[in-house]
Amino acid sequence: MHNTGFKATFSLLHTDYVQLNKSWNYKDVMSPFYRIYLIDDGSGSLGDTDQALLLEKGYLYLIPSFTRCDHSCRDFLSQYYVHFLEDNPTGLSLFTYSRRVLKIPSIPEDFLLFKRLLQLNPGRDLRRSDDPREYQNQPLLKGFQQQNNDISFAAYVETNGLILQLLSRFLTDEEFLSSQRGRLSPKIEKTVLYIQTHLSEPMTVELLAGEVNQSAHYFSKTFLQATGQRPLEYLMQRRIERAQYLMLTTSLSLSEIAEETGFESLSYFSRSFKKITGQSASQYSQANRF
Repeated sequence: MHNTGFKATFSLLHTDYVQLNKSWNYKDVMSPFYRIYLIDDGSGSLGDTDQALLLEKGYLYLIPSFTRCDHSCRDFLSQYYVHFLEDNPTGLSLFTYSRRVLKIPSIPEDFLLFKRLLQLNPGRDLRRSDDPREYQNQPLLKGFQQQNNDISFAAYVETNGLILQLLSRFLTDEEFLSSQRGRLSPKIEKTVLYIQTHLSEPMTVELLAGEVNQSAHYFSKTFLQATGQRPLEYLMQRRIERAQYLMLTTSLSLSEIAEETGFESLSYFSRSFKKITGQSASQYSQANRF
């Protein structure tokens, strides 16, 4: 990514300092927002589809949006945390090519960044529950935009700067750099960008293959090898992710969201949503509506 091409913006959802115990034990969590943890005592673990990482004192952790993982604590764990949404006009996440839990050693400045976040944004904690499934499926997300508007403009700009500083700590991590070096081939990357920017439009494998001047059979084969998903599976995943984001950040009806994300009918959208997320679209929407 060229520096001048970076267009993503990040909006604060929650931030706090918490002390957890063995009740913090949740499986197969996938959130539509980013989470950063800074551990200052105790231990626990975070596991994604490929690995389990020890949560330990003196380390910083990043869970990119839509990264599926497990959370657990055997006895005691205390941490600072921040949750935030990403918006990018291209539709591509900063971590599109690295949706894995990342772990790096913390530095003293990380603690100062979190303490300043808390000072600028009091009352942005998760008061009801530490269960990731519960706090992303109840009205805790409602009104976050208003809360960001309620602070002064200077505090809002500084808050975004603090989030970017914490996020930037992971951009020199070897796993992130490897994912950038091992990015998709130009034709597959062009297809990914086309999908993200045309989600509301009808798409077929033949159409996508034609965009990169390949046969449908060859295109499907190379796309599967590069991404681990068939083209239409990948398309469906991105459409549902976009739908989740719209439910969190807009007041669009389910029918409007279905249309906005390229589904030919509300019933097809509803079936697809439940298949991918394990939850009905109406349940998710009711829990997260403004």
